[in-house]
Amino acid sequence: MMSLPFYQRHHEHYDRAYRHKALESTVSQYQKETKSKSAVYAQGSTAYARGSAAYRHASAANLSLDSSAAYSHGSSAYDLESAAYSYGSTAYDHSAAQSKRSAAYSLDSESLSKSSAAYSRGSESINKLAAAYRLGAEAYSLGLKDSSLMIEDQSYKMSPKAKRAKQNLISEDKENEAIDYSVPIFTGREVSISGITDTEEERIKESAAYVAQRNLFATGEGVSVSKVAKSTSEEERHEKKSRKVAIRESAERVALKKTLEETQAFHKKLNQDKLLHAPEFVIEPRSHTIWEKQNVKFHCSVAGWPAPRVTWYKNNVPINVQTHPGKYIIESRYGLHSLEISTCDFDDIAQYRASAMNVKGEISAYASLVVKRYKGDIDASLLYAGTVSMPLGLGVTPHGYASRFEISFVDKFDVAFGREGETISLGCTVVINPDIKRFKPDIEWYRNGVLITPSKWVQMHWSGERASLTLTHANKEDEGLYTLRVVMGDYYEEYSGYVFVRDADAEIPGAPGAPLDVQCLDANKDYVIVSWKQPAVDGGNPILGYFIDRCEVGTTHWTQCNETPVKFARFPVTGLIEGRSYIFRVRAVNKAGISLPSRVSEPVAALDPADRARLRSHPSAPWTGQIIVTEEEPAEGVVPGPPTDLQVIEATKNYVVLSWKPPGQRGHEGIMYFVEKCVAGTEDWQRVNTEIPVKSPRFAVFDLSEGKSYCFRVRCCNSAGIGEPSEATEATVVDDKLDIPKAPGRIMPTRNTDTSVVVTWTEPPDAKELVGYYIESSVVGSGRWEPCNNNPVKGTRFICHGLVNGEKYVFRVRAVNAAGLSEFSQDSEPIEVQAAIGGGLLHAAPSPPYDIMVLESVRDSMALGWKQPKVTGGTEITGYYVNYREVVDGVPGKWMEANIKAISERAYRIQNLKENVVYQFQVAAANLAGVGTPSLPSQPFKCEEWTIAVPGPPHDVACIEVRKDSLVLLWKEPVYTGRSPIAGYYVDMKETEAKEEHWRSVNEKPLQKKYLKIGGLKEGVSYVFRVRATNQAGVGKPSNVTEPVVAETRPGTKEVVVNVDDNGVISLNFECDQMSPNSKFVWSKNYEPIEDDSRLNIDTKGGKSKATFKDLGEDDLGIYSCVVTDTDGVSSSLTIDEEEMKRLLALSHERKFPTVPLASELAVEILEKGEVRFWLQAEKLSGNAKANFVFNDKEIFNGEKYKMKVDQKTGLVEMIMDKLEDKDEGTYTFQLQDGKATNQSSLVLIGDVFKKLQDEADFQRKEWHRRQGPHFVDKLGWEVTDDCNVMLKCKVANIKKETHIVWYKDDREIMVDEEHDFKDGVCTLLISEFSKKDAGVYEVILKDDRGKDSSELKLKETAFADLMNEVCRRIALSATDLKIQSTAEGIRLYSYVTYYVEDLRVGWVHNDTQIKFTDRVKTGVTGEQIWLQINEPTPQDKGKYTMELFDGKTGHKKTVDLSGQAFDEAFAEFQRLKQAAIAEKNRARVLGGLPDVVTIQEGKALNLSCTVWGDPTPEVSWLKNEKAFVSDANCILKFESGKNVSFTISTVSTLDSGKYSIVVKNKYGTETSDVTVIVISVSGQTDTVQGQDQNNVAVSKKKKTTTASKRKEGEKKDFIKPHVQEIIATEETPVPNETPPVETEKDTKSNQQAAKTTDGKAAVAEMVPQPAESLDRQGKKPPGKKP
Repeated sequence: MMSLPFYQRHHEHYDRAYRHKALESTVSQYQKETKSKSAVYAQGSTAYARGSAAYRHASAANLSLDSSAAYSHGSSAYDLESAAYSYGSTAYDHSAAQSKRSAAYSLDSESLSKSSAAYSRGSESINKLAAAYRLGAEAYSLGLKDSSLMIEDQSYKMSPKAKRAKQNLISEDKENEAIDYSVPIFTGREVSISGITDTEEERIKESAAYVAQRNLFATGEGVSVSKVAKSTSEEERHEKKSRKVAIRESAERVALKKTLEETQAFHKKLNQDKLLHAPEFVIEPRSHTIWEKQNVKFHCSVAGWPAPRVTWYKNNVPINVQTHPGKYIIESRYGLHSLEISTCDFDDIAQYRASAMNVKGEISAYASLVVKRYKGDIDASLLYAGTVSMPLGLGVTPHGYASRFEISFVDKFDVAFGREGETISLGCTVVINPDIKRFKPDIEWYRNGVLITPSKWVQMHWSGERASLTLTHANKEDEGLYTLRVVMGDYYEEYSGYVFVRDADAEIPGAPGAPLDVQCLDANKDYVIVSWKQPAVDGGNPILGYFIDRCEVGTTHWTQCNETPVKFARFPVTGLIEGRSYIFRVRAVNKAGISLPSRVSEPVAALDPADRARLRSHPSAPWTGQIIVTEEEPAEGVVPGPPTDLQVIEATKNYVVLSWKPPGQRGHEGIMYFVEKCVAGTEDWQRVNTEIPVKSPRFAVFDLSEGKSYCFRVRCCNSAGIGEPSEATEATVVDDKLDIPKAPGRIMPTRNTDTSVVVTWTEPPDAKELVGYYIESSVVGSGRWEPCNNNPVKGTRFICHGLVNGEKYVFRVRAVNAAGLSEFSQDSEPIEVQAAIGGGLLHAAPSPPYDIMVLESVRDSMALGWKQPKVTGGTEITGYYVNYREVVDGVPGKWMEANIKAISERAYRIQNLKENVVYQFQVAAANLAGVGTPSLPSQPFKCEEWTIAVPGPPHDVACIEVRKDSLVLLWKEPVYTGRSPIAGYYVDMKETEAKEEHWRSVNEKPLQKKYLKIGGLKEGVSYVFRVRATNQAGVGKPSNVTEPVVAETRPGTKEVVVNVDDNGVISLNFECDQMSPNSKFVWSKNYEPIEDDSRLNIDTKGGKSKATFKDLGEDDLGIYSCVVTDTDGVSSSLTIDEEEMKRLLALSHERKFPTVPLASELAVEILEKGEVRFWLQAEKLSGNAKANFVFNDKEIFNGEKYKMKVDQKTGLVEMIMDKLEDKDEGTYTFQLQDGKATNQSSLVLIGDVFKKLQDEADFQRKEWHRRQGPHFVDKLGWEVTDDCNVMLKCKVANIKKETHIVWYKDDREIMVDEEHDFKDGVCTLLISEFSKKDAGVYEVILKDDRGKDSSELKLKETAFADLMNEVCRRIALSATDLKIQSTAEGIRLYSYVTYYVEDLRVGWVHNDTQIKFTDRVKTGVTGEQIWLQINEPTPQDKGKYTMELFDGKTGHKKTVDLSGQAFDEAFAEFQRLKQAAIAEKNRARVLGGLPDVVTIQEGKALNLSCTVWGDPTPEVSWLKNEKAFVSDANCILKFESGKNVSFTISTVSTLDSGKYSIVVKNKYGTETSDVTVIVISVSGQTDTVQGQDQNNVAVSKKKKTTTASKRKEGEKKDFIKPHVQEIIATEETPVPNETPPVETEKDTKSNQQAAKTTDGKAAVAEMVPQPAESLDRQGKKPPGKKP
């Protein structure tokens, strides 16, 4: 059973039983209907009757009954098929075949006649079906898209509405034979087709078929095709229709009738003469079965407007009448079209197609042709001669008539040269011997090994004797090696010649040549990639790019696809219209202009590739079967899922091509796509195709920024909505992924003919996607280069033709890929154009071979071996010819040729000999000079089956590499191996003159290899050798003995030398100075010819040969030998083992990658101005050394940002950058090249490393700018002086007289006493008595007109603690020894420190016991004194006292001994002071209240008061001007309560001015207090002035703070001390509320405290901290804010 077409495979799930019932019920219905139009089928009846007559004729010829029946059956089947195809309906064929199938199996003529009549009746029975079918077909052709009758399968789009199952169109086929059926193809798109080629028509037909087919299956509706089971009974069986089928068919008829009525009503309103409509076949061509050598004619009638153009195809190949003159006649008259084929043979058996096309679309109809032959025309015996193939296709080859054909070429074509646009013809006369008329040769033409088919560019002709090929319009694509192959069955001969096609003259001088080989790749619904090859000629100016043009098939309008030229030789073209066909062309551009356009591409249809593949793999071919048309319920709208397998398939700097697979979830309707992009690392997705969604799962994205990375994703959409996006692609950098190849290397020209040279070269390293190579030649000294080829050649060898004999040429080569053309290679060595054979010397034929021996013998063949002629004739032996003759009773017969073609080996098997017959043989050698003299006849050998168990003799034994003590022996394995495989070989040797018994074996164990190096030879002695093979049965016959070999090393003998050149290339080199003109170097590995050149490249020039390893590895281990032919045994070998390989690889790497030694690797440093300096230093550089600077894999160059320098003398390479920006993060690489030596060093600056360097550079830049003005050399720091003061100091520089320095604490300015003189560049600030209140942030600023600088010191937390620890340490060290002091309260132990701070912890120990402080024993600090007070001491207080001072880290101790005399003296003094204290406490005294001076106006009242104290109550007296003063009426003196004293003058006069003194006295002492009264004579009102409290006088005092600089005397500028203390001196506090009021004058300018005088009494000073905010109270300038 033949394979099913695609439209049947989609619906194989339907139940066959169901189909059979529907089939039978439909047949029964139509067979019962009235018969009409039976005359239409008369042709089928007549054809069948003709088959019956043919059967009778065959029966009369006494053919076998079985064969006749089978043949008649086949003939009838074809005739029935032909009749059925006149209507193009398989249903008719099946019905007719079903009613007549019993006749098809009958074996007598009577039954055949009856079947013929039955056929006619059966034909009439289904006319109703025919009418209905044709009516439905006409309805569809009128444009009814919703017709319920489905009759076509590819272009019809099913209605989206739900429908019932269609009626079944039934067909029955004959047993074991398929009747042809074709599902016709509907109209595609509306397109204007004019002047298109047959190939283009095929593309259009394919496009239209695809569109219809896609629409058909998009909704899941389709066509199901199957075969109906055949019945072998003579009568038809009729089944009752099921209810379901009956209802369906009834509904179908109603729907059809309604549709036809509506259509007819519609068309009555239209003028059809003015309405365009697609082609339709009124009469389709019918199939034919004819006899061989008869003519056949296919007819068809086509309707349509405009009038369709009909094209005929044979097996989907357009029929070209010109290519086959007289074979085909195509006519078209008044809508009737015909194809006539004359003298049909088996080659004409095919499927023929008529394709009708106009602007509305295309439609095709198919018919088959079967050509039959009478069996009597062929000898039946040939059918059993073997399996061979005749050109007629019957499975018999020419070898049935001749064992060998000799094909020769006469009047051969030579190398041809042409120009674009010209016509080039190649021809050759073919002579075939023997000439058998029945067998025609197959003529095949090849270009570069690819079979050529006829087209509008190429025409072929075979006249029976001469084969010709014509290039009607030559293009560069036509350049190449053309081969004519003449095939006779399994035997063929070839002849080749090269055709060169040069560029046509450019329309614009200097414009480049036209591109070539334009191809369309990866075509899809609306997208295709166009590729081409770059031209060899650029017009003298580099090619800037290419323009791509497109043209829709059927039009002449070309549209440019790209606005700017593209350099990459591939370009995606988008925006194609689905279903339409296009052709493309390319033009090259340089600065001179635009080239001529290339040859147009083959038409390409905008189709889905999957559906195109399905069309091609399952074409619309003849087939017989059942067609079931069904429709399913349409699915609801489904939002498509995301596409899958999204990937970037190509990326250049101009575009990125995306590819994906459609989603699995997409519903039954077509889908389209939206493409989105975003910059890598972001989520900012942008839609690329915003206007029109794409239909293909391919898309090219343009307008991308070169060098940026992008991600892409795709969404699907349909009428239901837009689906979810696919997974995004990986980040893709917009840049060319394919690099321009490097130049090829080692260009080697060698002589070929007197007008040609063979040029070879090596492939460039790391070459990717090479298209080929362009070769150019130049006459030495001319300076003008000419292209040798205009179509890139593959491989690394090319023959350059058309050269001038005797001239010297040089050659160069460049490689080509899609990215562009490489640089030219280096010029080759000059070579003179001469014939290579002997350089013009004469040659002779070789001498005869000798020592012919039988290697194997079987019943009908014998294998011979012989030795090479001793004289080769000055050139290489090209082959051998063997003759043989029978020897009967010692009488030799006639010599016969054993081989017609020369054999290259020295062993040959002669076939078709007679068993047990004796033969003699002779062999002749041939070279370029001709065939030499045959050898003498061999010994007689009997042709018989060898039955010996041991192997036969080895053959072709030879000695090479002969030296004074060794040689190498080679041989070939026996042809006859015996009854078991060969296990090894034994080598025997003896001296030439020694007797036979002196043969001795060289090896004790069998050798597995077929060579052996024999050592231990005696110099000057002649030896002979032989070889024996062994197997399990034993040792076989020895080989022929070698020629005598003398062990000697001849003068001038050279050995193979291994060499590693400066490029690291490892090669084996061999030289020979004994070469003849035709000598050749033959290299072998392990003494086997080197056939695989993938590992080794052999280059020979003159007397030197080099075998270069491409990549030396373990596969290359072995023995390499070189033999020079046509010499006296010049040969040598070299062994490469594993150790040698390692040595060579190490040396190769050292030579291949020589390094520039570095004294230091790449480093980076920050310069003074914040510049970044990258540098490295090589140990040594030559004057030609250069460096490349690379950042993030991109080369950077000297410019504004980068300052680069290479110092060859010192080897220093450096690059300086002004500043580091964020974009400068990455990897920096310096690449050095000094000749061939290279090296590089990289530095990675990423992440924290880069950030740290960038920060340091920014800091240094700021530092440099800072140092341009006054600046700090040493930042602000601190030290503790010996006085325990804290000094803040810094070192400054670049200052001048106008430079100012300002100090700040916590952003508040500190006023200093003196200006800094910046002596020694040091600036200080002294802070005395440093304590917690001095913690904070200190800053000092330098500034002048050049700028400013600042330095900051934070004295907080840890920094402050560290400083205080040091201060405490210094204070502790400054402590004096403990001293003893007696007081009125007790004994005090004390020590003085520079000053005291709270951070200094004090502890006391008494007799090694820590003292617990109480009210009696207490400690404290007064000023700079640290004391321990022991009140009311007792003898228990005696002992050793220790004061411990702890500075935060260490402790410091001071000790005193308070015992013995020291205690006694201190205690006595305590007693004395205690009594004195009591007296001091109770003595008379003025506590306060009186002012020092009172100024009052005359006439006013004066009231002064004060408080006195004493126990007992003191006596009070007054003095005026040191004289006693008593109370009177004007002056009243009062003393009340023993403590309140008042002095009142009611009216003051000038006489009252003077010094008044109050004197208080008791038994413990006396005290005087003075007040001066000044009375001013002024008229006016008198006021009462209250005097201040005389008992409490506050005097403000300051503890002076100084800096290191002395304050100049008379300086007006004030400053704020960093540390200010307030000292309050008080006497004992009086009783509250006892201060009497003192009246004084309001306008008194100053109310100063009265000076107190004490009788030896000391005032108690108490230290009170004063905050910074209170400094203004001391008369100082308020602090300023930090500027």
